Amino acid sequence: MDDIRKRFSKFWGKTNTLMMVKPTPPFDFLMQIPEKFQNCLKHLEQSQKHQNIQDSETSMFLKNHGFDSVMDASLEKQLQAWKENPTWVDHPPEIKVSVPKGSLCNLNVKFEVGLPPDAVYNIVTDPENKRVFKNIKEVISRRVMVNEGQRQVVEVEQAALWRFLWWSGVMLVHVFVDQNRKDHTVKFKQGKAGFMKRFEGAWKIDSNFVDKDHSFPFEPKTITDYELCSNGKGRIGSVVHLQQLVEPALLPPPPISWYLRGITTRTVEMLITDLRSEAARIRGVEHVDFVAEFHKSHLDCVDSTKSYPGEKLKERWHERRKMRRHKRKRLPPL
Repeated sequence: MDDIRKRFSKFWGKTNTLMMVKPTPPFDFLMQIPEKFQNCLKHLEQSQKHQNIQDSETSMFLKNHGFDSVMDASLEKQLQAWKENPTWVDHPPEIKVSVPKGSLCNLNVKFEVGLPPDAVYNIVTDPENKRVFKNIKEVISRRVMVNEGQRQVVEVEQAALWRFLWWSGVMLVHVFVDQNRKDHTVKFKQGKAGFMKRFEGAWKIDSNFVDKDHSFPFEPKTITDYELCSNGKGRIGSVVHLQQLVEPALLPPPPISWYLRGITTRTVEMLITDLRSEAARIRGVEHVDFVAEFHKSHLDCVDSTKSYPGEKLKERWHERRKMRRHKRKRLPPL
């Protein structure tokens, strides 16, 4: 019995000694978890209170200035930078024309616009953009099929103007448009088949940091970084990519297909001109004859086929008609 008591006393003494020893680092970390968890909760509560105060101040600012969202306020700030410095030079667009088998043409266009991507997106997706684009005569119907906030799918039927040699008229175009403000894309595809068998394409609008040279030696990658580097004065422009495939229900033979390809290209050129003209108006620039300047510029146009220029073809047809009339006049009377 005494032997058992002695053994128990030794064991209890060792246990007390172990409890008095300072914990090793792993056990020390475990003992600090509750304290760190409490500090984390306090930090989250303080951050939430600060965020609530900022949201309240932002909401009050938007309400006082008539903005519907933070996005609208940000766009207005970017537009203000353009109004303070509206200097901008529109360079000729890059237009590449290819002819996939069975189609009339496939256009790939790249050009710059002196406006932020949100502003350009607003112009392209505006239900009343016939005010801007002269080739749209009338919007017959417009129905929103999907509305997910920043993304919408819209069914549109409109009357587009066309001109071929001495004739002109109106062509009905029925398309489904998938427009997404989050990535500034607008995809369109023909619905009802008519004069066109396939008519589809997409817009893609990217940011262009116009004044990024002022932020040297820093190279901003995001709009937030760009605004910090330029002290909020840096202008944001747009790089616009447009891809468009045109395939008529009945593909005409050359030289008519060459001429129609030229008409399609010039229609896109005029669309770009109208868009840039509207951008200049928004920037507050005085009226500029963009059409005259556009025809003076030389387009970087690459055609994968040996297409015949439409204007020369038209002149050639005029000469042939004159020759026929001249021959008729020279025929001797019967």
